Amino acid sequence: MGADTESDILLPQHGGHRQRLRDRARKGGVSALPDYELLELFLFRSIPQRDVKPLAKALLARFGSLPAALSAPLEDMLQVSALDNHGKALKMTADIALDLSLMFEATRRLVADPLRRTTVIASWSALIAYLKVTLAHEPREQFRVLFLDKKHQLIADEVMNYGTVDHAPAYPREIMRRALELSASHIILVHNHPSGDPMPSQGDIEMTKQIVAAGRPLKIGVHDHLIVGREGVASLKQIGAM
Repeated sequence: MGADTESDILLPQHGGHRQRLRDRARKGGVSALPDYELLELFLFRSIPQRDVKPLAKALLARFGSLPAALSAPLEDMLQVSALDNHGKALKMTADIALDLSLMFEATRRLVADPLRRTTVIASWSALIAYLKVTLAHEPREQFRVLFLDKKHQLIADEVMNYGTVDHAPAYPREIMRRALELSASHIILVHNHPSGDPMPSQGDIEMTKQIVAAGRPLKIGVHDHLIVGREGVASLKQIGAM
């Protein structure tokens, strides 16, 4: 093997920084760390021999927040790079991007767990928390359906369609076919608004009415249609739009 270059070696000052940051996290708790240092700690494991602070800050600058960075599509993460203190390029790789995506997926499953322990209706706040984590920072619209049994317990949460930055198609016939396959008695419609504003458009309202009408003869009830944005979650039922 060839000798390590300067850009591949963790220099003493960088090793000291890593240890100081770990010590501070242990003593004060990770919750006290700013977002870039939390991300930096995680990147230590993915990039063992480089100064990763510039890359952590570049990720936050590119996506705007820690949740948005962790939930970003892998191909978008791969566009991020930074220069370390020696002017050497530090680029995201497929492995690093996957590591960050795994952290996001673990978080998503953590907040989803309460939904499987009781009825979705009884754990509404947990549902809203789960949807915020899952969809608030998605760059494209997703149309999801939560399929519930007669007791309003969750059978499945499935993405029915992906869309663009401002539209995701929803097909009532496909939704009802899937509900029958799963023996669902109720469904909750969910989609996100990448613009950040969760308030429904007239198209959202009309589409909801079509799905409600499609479910009526099959005795499949539409409990609600939730729209998720960075600014919050809107319920069409609560605002009287369905």
